[in-house]
Amino acid sequence: MKHRFEVLDIFRGLFASLVFLFHLSPFAATPIINNSFIANSDMFVDFFFVLSGFVIAYSYQTISSFSEVKLFLKKRFLRIYPLHLFMLIIFVVIEFGKKLITAYVKVNNPNDPDNNIYTFISSLFLLNSTPVFDPKDVSWNIPSWSISAEMVSYIVFALLTLSVFLAGAGRLKNWLYAAIAALAGIWLISIQEGFKIDFTFDYGFLRGAIGFFLGAVCVNFFRLTYTNISTLPTALFTFLEVLTVAAIIATISWGGVLKEIGFVYEALFFISIYIFAFEKGQVSGLMKSVGLLHNLGKYSYSIYMCHALMISLFNVAFIRILKFPESAYSYLFILNFLIIYIFSAWTYKHIEMRFAYKSKPKAAKNVASPELKIP
Repeated sequence: MKHRFEVLDIFRGLFASLVFLFHLSPFAATPIINNSFIANSDMFVDFFFVLSGFVIAYSYQTISSFSEVKLFLKKRFLRIYPLHLFMLIIFVVIEFGKKLITAYVKVNNPNDPDNNIYTFISSLFLLNSTPVFDPKDVSWNIPSWSISAEMVSYIVFALLTLSVFLAGAGRLKNWLYAAIAALAGIWLISIQEGFKIDFTFDYGFLRGAIGFFLGAVCVNFFRLTYTNISTLPTALFTFLEVLTVAAIIATISWGGVLKEIGFVYEALFFISIYIFAFEKGQVSGLMKSVGLLHNLGKYSYSIYMCHALMISLFNVAFIRILKFPESAYSYLFILNFLIIYIFSAWTYKHIEMRFAYKSKPKAAKNVASPELKIP
C-alpha cells in the first residue's frame, strides 16, 4: 500500500492560505477577513502537526540504527531549515532597515523588543518554541516557532522509533506514540491549569508533540483498517467527507469558546486526516481535479513561511504609502496572496528543492557477460 495522500497535501495548502488570512486580519477592516472563522484559523497549525506525524510515521515505520537516525534527521533538517534561515536573515535585514525609513514612512513597531539577540539565537537554533531565554512573544518570522516544534518532534520520533526496534517492541509502538502525546498534553495542562493548546513561542514544542504523535497513531490505525474500510461505498465516504468539512468550519468558527478546550481540535484533525486519507469520496475527487489546489499543496511550506513578510511589506506599500483604507483589504487580500503565491513558487524551487536532501545515485552494475570486454 503506497499513497501520495494528494488530498491531505491540498488541505495543507488551503489551511496555510487561511493562516495567511489570520495574520492579515489585524491590518484589515472588512467582514470578508474580520470574522470568527478567520479569527480562529490559527488552529489550523495543529492540522499541520497531525499531518506531519501521519506522513512521517507512514514513511518511516522502522528506524533500525543510529546511522538511520542521523540520515532521517539530516533529511528533515535539510527540508525545513534552509527556508527558515533564508527568511530569518531577511527579517534581520528588515529590522535594521526599519530604522532607516521611519523618518519617511510610518512603521509598526520600529523598535520591536521581541526581536532581540536572544530571540535571534533561539530562532537560529530552532529553540523558538521553547522557554529558553524566557521569550515574551513571537519574534522575527512569526510562523517559524512551529518549525522549531516540528524539529523537536522529529528528534523524539527518531529516538523512540529506534528504541522500539532495538527492544523488539514493535507491537507497543502505537501505545508509545500515544503515551508521548498524552505526556505532552499533561505537561501543557499543568503549565496553565486549563485545556488550551494554542501555545507558540514558549511551550509550542509540546503542542507540536501532541499533534505529531497523534498523527503517528492515526497512520498506524489507517494501515490496520485500510483493507476493510476502503471497501465501503463511495456514497458513505462522500457523506463523511462533507460532514468532516462542516465540522471543521463549525469548530474553527466557534473557536472563541472551543479554544478553552483546545484538545478538541487535535481529535477533529485526527478524524479528518483519517477520513480524507482514503480519498474515496466525491469531495476528494473534486479537490484532486483542480490543478491550482495541487500547487497550493506543493508550495504550502513556502506559503506558510513567507506570508508574514509579504503581509508586512504589502501593508507598508498599500496602506502606509499609497494610503488605501484598511477596508480595501476586502479585495486587496487577493493581490497580496497572489504575490505570496509567486514568491512561494520561487522559494520552493530555489530554496526548498535546491537544498533538500538528494540521495547519491547508485553506481550502475556491470551486467555484461564475463567474456565481453568493456573498453
